[in-house]
Amino acid sequence: MNGKNKFNIVFIGSGAIATALGNILASDEDYLVTLLSIEEDVVSSINEEHINRKYFPNYSLSPLLVATDNKKVLSEADVVFLAIPSVTIVSYLKENKELVNAGAILVNLAKGFGNEQDTIPFCLGQFMHNALATLKGPSFAREIIHRQPTAFTLASTDESIFEVFAELFDNTTIHLDFTTDVVGVEYASILKNIYAIVIGIVDAQYDSPNLRSLVLTKAINEMRALISLFGGQEHTIFNYCGFGDFTLTALNDLSRNRTLGLLIGKGFFTSNISDKVVLEGRIAVNVLCNQLFTRDDKGQAFPLMTELYKVFNEEYDIKNFVNRIIAQ
Repeated sequence: MNGKNKFNIVFIGSGAIATALGNILASDEDYLVTLLSIEEDVVSSINEEHINRKYFPNYSLSPLLVATDNKKVLSEADVVFLAIPSVTIVSYLKENKELVNAGAILVNLAKGFGNEQDTIPFCLGQFMHNALATLKGPSFAREIIHRQPTAFTLASTDESIFEVFAELFDNTTIHLDFTTDVVGVEYASILKNIYAIVIGIVDAQYDSPNLRSLVLTKAINEMRALISLFGGQEHTIFNYCGFGDFTLTALNDLSRNRTLGLLIGKGFFTSNISDKVVLEGRIAVNVLCNQLFTRDDKGQAFPLMTELYKVFNEEYDIKNFVNRIIAQ
């Protein structure tokens, strides 16, 4: 392999975020960047045309970005970015853990739980001995690939790897902040989807900057308290992964969870909405509320979340939603 002595970066996945970040890193000739994909058409289009026709059909990729379906690339990786859906990451690595270079740093890009209630790094830590990190922030992939300045929080309990990522993204459009609060960063990335749905409902019913700001403030305070409750640090809400990612997701119509909120607020939500629309936020509401309801206060300290839980799980008149959340 020509890149034997290069720093070897593998993305498990060839979707939008993997392609966008991979293309940024591939601009440095000192890195060998590979997208590991199960999609044969994507592998072919990247290698033969330098285009990801499925995700970015009109964007020319770096000729140094390559794709493969051969999992053996994991054995030589220095860094492995996990860029597949959250529900598949743990099972994928359990199945393929023997292929992964023991010295590779594993970086979680997915935003969701690793099983029914635990974060992905926690789940991976039970059977993988690699250094673990998580990378989360306000990051629409189409902005990244067009080299718009974009920020992430890199979290790991191993501070020694921070310098690796600072160098990795040096002289790129990617800007990082760092924390050892892996739990807080993971929960921030999960919670932002929930509260983006809430903001979507509010905006669907009221085009009111005053009301939007009122609910945003309530949402930030609930998120901060929930991060602390589940073992993170409150101040993590002020990292890129917190306030930054939440506002991006809650206030932009490119956000799928905000779009779900808009549909609900307009009265278009039904049990027949496809799983492609009922996304991470809805799953997370049920997971977290089921944990909160075991507490003495039955989740009453978190009225926005518990009210959204009722929307998904009870007969609910959505016209009452806003009045109920601002009255508490």
